[in-house]
Order: sequence, then structure tokens, then C-alpha cells
Amino acid sequence: MKWISLPRAAQLLFLTLSIVLLGGCSAEESNNSKSAGDTKIAANVIYGADGRLDLYQISDDRLLTLADSTVALVQTTDLSAAVDSFNLNTNNYGSMMNLCPSEKYREQDTLAFCSGSLIAPDIILTAGHCVQTQALCDSTSFVFGFAIKSVGNSPKSISNQEVYRCKEILKSERIGDGADFAIVKLDRVVSGHKPLSLRLSGEASVQDPLVVIGHPAGLPTKIASGGSIRAISADFFQANLDSYGGNSGSAVFNAQTGLIEGVLVRGEMDYERQGTCRISKICADEGCRGEDVTKISAVRAFLPDVGGITPQPPITPPPAAPEPQKNEIFLSQVHVAIPDNSKTGIANSTVVNSVPNGRKVIVAVNIRHTYIGDLVVKVTAPDGKVITLHERAGGSQRNLIRNFEVTSKLGKILKSGVYQI
Repeated sequence: MKWISLPRAAQLLFLTLSIVLLGGCSAEESNNSKSAGDTKIAANVIYGADGRLDLYQISDDRLLTLADSTVALVQTTDLSAAVDSFNLNTNNYGSMMNLCPSEKYREQDTLAFCSGSLIAPDIILTAGHCVQTQALCDSTSFVFGFAIKSVGNSPKSISNQEVYRCKEILKSERIGDGADFAIVKLDRVVSGHKPLSLRLSGEASVQDPLVVIGHPAGLPTKIASGGSIRAISADFFQANLDSYGGNSGSAVFNAQTGLIEGVLVRGEMDYERQGTCRISKICADEGCRGEDVTKISAVRAFLPDVGGITPQPPITPPPAAPEPQKNEIFLSQVHVAIPDNSKTGIANSTVVNSVPNGRKVIVAVNIRHTYIGDLVVKVTAPDGKVITLHERAGGSQRNLIRNFEVTSKLGKILKSGVYQI
């Protein structure tokens, strides 16, 4: 950056330059306390980076099709009948769980106590502990479409055509640390949603890639990819899936075939305390106990005829959300004395060894001068482009000490290198 002092009484002027890259400007859960069926056994914890995404963040049509056949298990008392729809009696997730400000999705609302998937025109597959008795099933509504499909549009009501009731439990099983599943027949054939395909032969293998779709902590539908099978037992396998209470009953898909490999049923505890609030428990991909998934092979003998295996192309996992970039400051603290009445002025340089990548760029100057109306201040970028920050403004005011944002002015040419003042 370069500044020029116009004629005035002789004096020494001092300049300090700093360039700041501001982060955070780049492009872009415990069990639900309302649950009657999902309060003792939970599938929950974050492994590695949090892979959960809302539907509006997903561009893969295959994943969106799978999510469209995911269902939320909701207490019928949490639905209030309106004209052609039901109003949703939701609770704020962050307030209900006393979550710390850093928690993802803390601003969203919860509704579901378990998850399920449509596997035949009127058949839902879920976890056995979600609907252990016919009485519990009778008090449950099966809700499709509880999801956020555009930014900021959290569902407050749902069409009555998307709400189904339990007709009967065809099979419910819960064997200690083994198989845990339920097959539920609905009160009518589901309209507008396609039954999902299951693995009807063979077994999954260790390291097979997985995707889980459901309602973690009762939230609107979340898709979490990036998981894989860590170990296999007789009736279930363990995986590193990003899930919470409310995900119980979620379908777990093979990311290569798109077929259901099993039903999520239990896992790590959801949260840890941090001071006066709570944060999600985070484990390494190979750490903690893993999440238990009842294998579809343990369910097959009780399934109605759901047809053959439909060939499925591999699912491309959605890209992870970029981590917020941190602020970086590049500072020149050299005091530069400038003689008065100099037409050429004087320059001071700062080396910036980081690329802005969409972050705001601010140039902070500290010029001690008795009459800033004499000053012209310019910044020169590494490619030679010059931007005027200050030009003879301010009259008799003393000292030019301020920040100038140059992001939009320098535009795409911003890069690492030497910035001159």
C-alpha cells in the first residue's frame, strides 16, 4: 500500500499496516423426551466429522429417493387436526436438550421418537423397541415428509395424506443385544412414496460403505453418509454411523447398491456435558462401541413378499460441508517516517502467505498525521492491481486509523503474495 502526503508543515508521519482474512464467510442430540418407545435403547453419537445433512443440501437424486420413503414415528397426540392437514406439536431441539451454542441443528424442532422405512405398499420396517406392543403401535402415527427441503423452511404442518396409522404389528422382536426389529402393517396403502429395496440374499461385509437416513433426536429427515461396517455378529453388525436417539428404526443402506442392509437399533450415548450445557459425543471413526444395526437377514423370514432385488447404481456420497475458515492476520509493525511534501510518497509491504478463498479481506491502517486531508492511501495487490482507500478526505482531522474492506474491490484477483501500502 502506498500513501502520499501533500505539502504541509514538515513533520514525521508513522504508518502501521495489517491485512486481515476473516473466517466464516466462505460459500456456504439424547433421546426425545416425548418418546414412549425410544427412551431406553438409543442409536447415537458422531463418528469423525458430522456427516448429517438436510434434504436441501443433497444433490444426489438416489439419496433423495431413498429419503422420500423414510417415515417418522410420532405420538398421535403431537398432531392437531386442521383442514386437510395436521399441525405439528414440535419442541425446539436446543432448548429441550440444553445444548451448547456450537451444536449443529440446535435451532431446529423435534417431533419423531423413532424412524422407519417403507418396504412394501403398506408395510413399515422399524426397530422392535419403538413399537413393542399393539397398544403402543395404536398410539403412533407414521408421518412421511417431515423434512427441510429448502433453506429455513422447517415444517410446521403436514398434509393428512402423509399421515398413516398402525393397523397391526406383523412381527416385533427384541432379543437383548441381538435382533431388534418390527414389521408394521399400516391402515392403508401408501400413496406417493415407493417401497425401498432390501438385500434379500447374502450378507454385508466388513468395510462395506453405509448411509443412514432417519430422524436423529426427532429432527426433520437427515441423511448421513460416510459410515462403514466395523464388525459383524450373528444377528447384527456394528458401524460408525452418525446417529442419535430418534434414529432407532432407521434404514441403513449399502452405499454401493442402495439396498437396505439393516435397521439401526442401539449405540453410544448421545451427549456429554460441557460446563452448564451439553454437546454431542464425538468418537474417532474406529473409536467407541459403534452403532448396532440388526441385519436384514434376521428379518427376512418374517417379511411379506416385497419382490426381487432391484439393481441399483452406486450412491455418490454428498460432499462434506466445508469447515469454517479461521481469521488470519498479517501484520507489518515497522514504523515508516515520511518527509512532508513528497510527491512520490513511500511504500510499506506485508507478505500474505494464505489465499483468501472467499473470506473477507480487510486492510487496517494506522497513520499518525495532523491533517488527514493531505493524505492519499492506496493498496497494491500481488498482481499489480491498485485500489485507493483514502484520497484527501477528512480535512483537518488528526490521524487516519481505520479498517478498509477490499474484498469486493479486489474480487477474484485476491491471492497470497506481497501487499504494498
